[in-house]
Amino acid sequence: MMGALQRESSGSHMRGGELRATLAERFGARVRFGEPLSRHTSFRIGGPADAWVEVDVAEDLAALFGLARTAGEPVFVLGSGTNVLVSDRGVRGIVVHLGRGFQFTDWRISGDEATVRAGAALPFKKLVYDAVERGFEGLEFGEGIPGSLGGGLTMNAGAFGGEIGHVVEGLEGVHAEGRVEELGRERLAFQYRGLDLPAGWVITAVRLRLRRGDAAAIGERVASARDKRKKNQPLGFPNAGSIFKNPPGAFAGRLLEEAGVKGLAYGDAQVSELHANFIVNRGGARAADVRALMEEMGRRVEARSGIRLEPEVKLVGDW
Repeated sequence: MMGALQRESSGSHMRGGELRATLAERFGARVRFGEPLSRHTSFRIGGPADAWVEVDVAEDLAALFGLARTAGEPVFVLGSGTNVLVSDRGVRGIVVHLGRGFQFTDWRISGDEATVRAGAALPFKKLVYDAVERGFEGLEFGEGIPGSLGGGLTMNAGAFGGEIGHVVEGLEGVHAEGRVEELGRERLAFQYRGLDLPAGWVITAVRLRLRRGDAAAIGERVASARDKRKKNQPLGFPNAGSIFKNPPGAFAGRLLEEAGVKGLAYGDAQVSELHANFIVNRGGARAADVRALMEEMGRRVEARSGIRLEPEVKLVGDW
């Protein structure tokens, strides 16, 4: 079943069959129909995408936006699949994934400063260790943060007092209308676990500014972050990272632990026994199980403390 891509469109819009043929012709083996998104999420959960397309250059992404706009189909960009919960019913329209062409880095070093241009599909952790090896500081907090650089930027990923937004100079991306453009620092509104971008704007690359630091101190900070994660976070089961954001002046994990949610389970979705702000997939969890568990966790915290937790994990797809 193709869902949205099979329905008839009116006016100048393509019909579903025409769009399928056009996508297949334009992207070849890089397009798949009915692709299970459980293959592409860190939770290992998610139903099928009507169409899954991998692109390697910004121009291909712009062309895809044009095709989708003409056909009246929505587009969702999925990076490494962390921090998301994809519906069991999947995602209607086109799911686009940035491929290896967006995994580059370009370092320009001048004295004690470095400007780095990096592709949005680059694993966040790879950039962290690249900076450490070169002796530049500012990204140590990112040790162990899962997912791609683009996803980390969208979420303004952070830990242990640091966050990616502090070192960003500018972004490159593609607008849903097909424009390839840049946004300077002055146009970026980073916030706690978020970044306001123009509607439909997709990050393809980032420019960072880092400063040289003491190599030994940088190494120690990274090792400390790594040890804390190994000690406090469940690494043996599929998960999507922190489920809820920290509310002002408090820690979500502590509130959840005090509410007694550790070990609570719906189906094969279970709150980690190690960290109360993580849900793990014990093997056959469904998105519906995870969502029900999230709602119960939130209810228990609010009942005990009066604090309403805000999800950090994004719900994606046809719910």
